[in-house]
Amino acid sequence: MKNTIFNKSVVSTAIGAALSVSMPGVVVAQEQGAQQQKQYEVIEVTANRRTQSIQDVPYNISAMSGSELEEGSIQDASEMMRNIAGITVVDRGYRNSGTVNGVIIRGVNVDNGANGDVPLSAVPTVASYIGETPLYANFILKDIEMVEVLRGPQGTLYGSGSLAGTVKYRMNKPETDEFSGNVSVNVSQTDGSEGNNLTTDLLLNIPLSDNLAVRANIGKVDNDGIIDYTNVYVLDSNNYAPVPDNGDLATGGPKFRSVEDADYVDIEYGRISALYQASEGFSILLSHQFQQDDIGGRRQTTTGNHWVNGTEEAYGEYENGAVLLEPSERDVSLTALEIEVDLGFATLTSSSSVYDHEGQATSDNTGFYAQQNWFQNLYYGSPRPLAKANRGYKDEAFVQEVRLVSNERVANMDWVAGFYYMDNDSYTFQDSFMPGYQEWAGAAFDWWPTMENFGMVYTDNDFRYRRNVNFKDKALFGELTYHFSDEFRATVGVRAFKNEYDNKTDLSLPIWPYLGAQPNFKTDENDTLFKVNLSYDISDETMVYATVSEGYRRGGANAVPLDGNLAERPEWQQYNSDMATNYEVGVKGRFGDGMHSYTLSAFRLDWDNPQLNTASTWGFFTVANGESAQTQGLEFELYGYLTDSLHYVLGYAMVQAELTDDFYAPSSVSAASSTRLVAEDGSELPLAPEHTFSLSLDYTHELDNGMYWVSQANMYYQSDSLNWLGDDPARQADIDGFAVVNVSTRLSADDWDLTLYIKNLTNEEGITGLITEGHMGTDPAENFLGNSSRNYISLPRTIGLSATYRF
Repeated sequence: MKNTIFNKSVVSTAIGAALSVSMPGVVVAQEQGAQQQKQYEVIEVTANRRTQSIQDVPYNISAMSGSELEEGSIQDASEMMRNIAGITVVDRGYRNSGTVNGVIIRGVNVDNGANGDVPLSAVPTVASYIGETPLYANFILKDIEMVEVLRGPQGTLYGSGSLAGTVKYRMNKPETDEFSGNVSVNVSQTDGSEGNNLTTDLLLNIPLSDNLAVRANIGKVDNDGIIDYTNVYVLDSNNYAPVPDNGDLATGGPKFRSVEDADYVDIEYGRISALYQASEGFSILLSHQFQQDDIGGRRQTTTGNHWVNGTEEAYGEYENGAVLLEPSERDVSLTALEIEVDLGFATLTSSSSVYDHEGQATSDNTGFYAQQNWFQNLYYGSPRPLAKANRGYKDEAFVQEVRLVSNERVANMDWVAGFYYMDNDSYTFQDSFMPGYQEWAGAAFDWWPTMENFGMVYTDNDFRYRRNVNFKDKALFGELTYHFSDEFRATVGVRAFKNEYDNKTDLSLPIWPYLGAQPNFKTDENDTLFKVNLSYDISDETMVYATVSEGYRRGGANAVPLDGNLAERPEWQQYNSDMATNYEVGVKGRFGDGMHSYTLSAFRLDWDNPQLNTASTWGFFTVANGESAQTQGLEFELYGYLTDSLHYVLGYAMVQAELTDDFYAPSSVSAASSTRLVAEDGSELPLAPEHTFSLSLDYTHELDNGMYWVSQANMYYQSDSLNWLGDDPARQADIDGFAVVNVSTRLSADDWDLTLYIKNLTNEEGITGLITEGHMGTDPAENFLGNSSRNYISLPRTIGLSATYRF
């Protein structure tokens, strides 16, 4: 869609570009003389590696335009995804927005509510692409042309990880015809915060000649926090170890302080691109995109109790019980070069890109140690227990894709063919500390110096983890469509790939150096994926289709101790690839003289050898292969106009996601059996609500002075879900369903917009995942008086005003 710039003589063009949440295919009524005639606005997508109307794509795809994002004041991917039918998101806020991919399509999910801080070994089930680059970076959503969401496996055209679907972000390109730009300011206030939120953005499009143009945008997000960390330890002058409340290192308990609005957000972002249009059939596009995040803490609440004041007390609204502040930072950049040449019979496209994505965060792990009884059983019972984890990652890659796309149908056929190469290096680390532990133990125990005789090293660093991975992926892919007639066509797709995986991991417990593991190994795998699609136009208004498609995800490695008191079975060290086969039938079309469009699909996805995120005996996050799982359901989207001024979008999905065989994982080294039952056949997959529903209404009114007034309301609902796979009482929890309602009203002129909006009108505390009391809760018997459990909540009620000036 185009940006909404109103023309006083064309009322319904404004309606067509009016603020609408999600779906494409909007019908535009245009005035032509005294008689209105209706025509379809063509929404062009590139899901099949060729540009075509979304109505002609013979499978279930959704798209959301950049203008819709701007007009809805949507800059966060979690909010955007809730406006697309059947998509759910684990909303961890900005702190972990680039660490773990929280997008769930068709219930295919291996993740659980406890994950979030650590980049997982298993790659996500949903692939994300920035242009042609596979990168999950969760950029601020600015200057975007279109977001395309492809449901189901996309293995023939997209690479490893597109097991359940693919989200593709298409960025705007420079325009050579005229100078243009805009400046925008967005000010808001969120419930629970004592401050305000401010986002500023500047966009310029500068033609340098008839065939050369540059486009650049730069912006900043500056949000005051929402969450109060109410019982943070007072630390010493080095900001390291807890200070004893009575000055006695041996016996003194901790001192506490409260930090208001700790989860501030400071993000700087930008993108610059240059387009050289040498001729109608030859173009070069060079772009660079970056983002830097500085986040003060978690947008997560603790709903349990604490013992900070000597008695059991409940936490209040927007309070977090961590005893340590938990900031994070990250830096991501992406540089891409795209060359397109029209060869006559086909268009040749070369896409080359490099990216660098790194970040780190501090986490309070004290609750986890307390629930494992480690402070007493392993570490002699410090009165000021503190477990601090410093975690980080670095991910960089070179990606090259070359493809040919036929320009004309020859012998009733058109086709796509290409080559893909990726060389990816990733590095993940964690250092866990018990700050002040050695100083306390030396003061508390006369015999402490003798511990050296038992192999102990005098360090506060009790856990060290390093994982270096190199992954190379090569693939040939293609699709061939044969048109039996103008109405009936068949597509066959294939992707032949070969990958190499080199893992080097070092896990140690420095305080007890004889404990550790080094799972270093190499694997390679090659296979072929297929897709078959049939589609038939029943009429000019209705198309039916059927698809069978395959998806693949590479295997990987865990790291657990193999010796000593925390030893795990060696079977944990490696897990295998998994595959999915998707069966889908659907119908899509228009009715009511083209005023309404719809898509209805039914699917079943068989998931073999699923990689399931779980935990080892000693609580290390790990991945193990199950036998099989299955998701099935219905997806329905309906959108159009109730009147010439009233537009609607409705989406509904029903998904049943469950194991279809018992899931066993390695047991403890002392167990008689080498495996243990984690979840039974029929167990529900985590964080996969059975029902999701969304509805949007927007009304456009032309004022006498030629300006337009657009008012909108939209609602998203998801039903109950489970937090964890299986019946682990320490981690499993029911997650209640919730609904989020947003409203806005916008006044638009030719060169400016002014929007008043309220997000989460009813201030619903929508929980999308959690870390339970049994996993990281309070435990005064371990001298842990705070509480590290937490709920991932949706953004509380936010009232804002945004203004945009175009020039």
